[in-house]
Amino acid sequence: MPESYIDTYYRRTIIDHADHPPLTEDRQVDVCVIGGGLAGLSTAHECVQRGLKVALLEQHRIAWGASGRNGGFVTSGYATGHEQIARRAGEAGAKALHDLSVEGVRMVRENIDRLDLPRVNPTPGVLRAIRYDDAAGLQAEVAEARRKFGTTLRYLSRDEVRQKLKSDVYFQGIYVPDAFHFHPLNYALGLGAAIVKRGGSIFEQSPATGITRDANRYTVTTPQGSITAKHVVLCGGGYTDRVAPALHRAYLPIATYMLLTEPIANIAEAIDTSAAIADDRRAGDYYRVVDGNRILWGGCITTQTRDPSNLAALMRRRIVETYPQLGDLKVAAAWSGLMSYARHLMPQIGRMPDGLWYATGFGGHGMNTTAIAGRVVAEAIAGESDRIKLFQPFGLDWNGGPFGRIAVQATYWYLQAMDAWRERRNSHA
Repeated sequence: MPESYIDTYYRRTIIDHADHPPLTEDRQVDVCVIGGGLAGLSTAHECVQRGLKVALLEQHRIAWGASGRNGGFVTSGYATGHEQIARRAGEAGAKALHDLSVEGVRMVRENIDRLDLPRVNPTPGVLRAIRYDDAAGLQAEVAEARRKFGTTLRYLSRDEVRQKLKSDVYFQGIYVPDAFHFHPLNYALGLGAAIVKRGGSIFEQSPATGITRDANRYTVTTPQGSITAKHVVLCGGGYTDRVAPALHRAYLPIATYMLLTEPIANIAEAIDTSAAIADDRRAGDYYRVVDGNRILWGGCITTQTRDPSNLAALMRRRIVETYPQLGDLKVAAAWSGLMSYARHLMPQIGRMPDGLWYATGFGGHGMNTTAIAGRVVAEAIAGESDRIKLFQPFGLDWNGGPFGRIAVQATYWYLQAMDAWRERRNSHA
């Protein structure tokens, strides 16, 4: 019996789909992809489009982890800012990487349209609202985005924000018209179906237990079979195990939480926009209305990978603190997902000295970056381009071991305290 997806909004609204069998024999292919999240699916999809014979191994179900549990925001950029990227990659490199992130957004939208993926429900617009008064800062950001990247953003005054978000906590905002939000699990399932239709193979319930190299080929073993391939791509994300020690040492598993409400009759009295919403606090809130009358709400970032016993109450409190008029809302489901973060907060995309390819570290900005990662890896394997080298400045930095988790958690607590101080100072100004 196939393993079930955990109870989330996405599982409750899942499309009919075929299960993929476990691997029970030995196979030979051109490319073996390990990991069936969006990075692995995107890589496999890009490879089969180039005529390569592909097998994908997933230890659970495709998009079982964070890829099928997230907020569903598709926006350009990365989990860190342009200035931090430019420090390692230079200004020209940072600009080229930004262009790749924009291409990733476009790829996702094109896949939805071209493959006619069912019930993915792409909805335009992301609204970023701030919880402190900084009209000049946001107007400067809009102007800078246009000057540096040609990006069209729309500044929203406090009155304009409050027409859409009926909350006293928000001040100004930025509307991103080229961004959108969607159903990531149905997108992943549709991508999987497209891979199989093009001749690729997907094996679920098939964890990779070892990788050996013989001459110019690799053999990836599973409990019941093996894949021999010229190329192996590691795309494990936040659930990467020790089959690839270099990757296991280079990422931090970070948990984020989500909640789905029961239907809310007066939802427009709180949220009156079809755009997805996010605030700019570190580990801040991100949410959107789904099904016309429910809220899908995400927030919190923690290195504690076990769910707190009061997860639903914790997330419900965040909603009611923002929208007191929703004080009687009921919780339908609450869940978590593990994302993989590198210490430099950029995706880790490249090739190890032993020849293994990798694409991981997409925490905080995975919908567009997993797509472009799959493309640049496939281009490198097929010999079409070396765009993958743009990610070289962001390699497999050591995660710091247990001290890395402590440092990351302490950093988040500090940044959250600074956010709270800024908001309190503004409320007394």
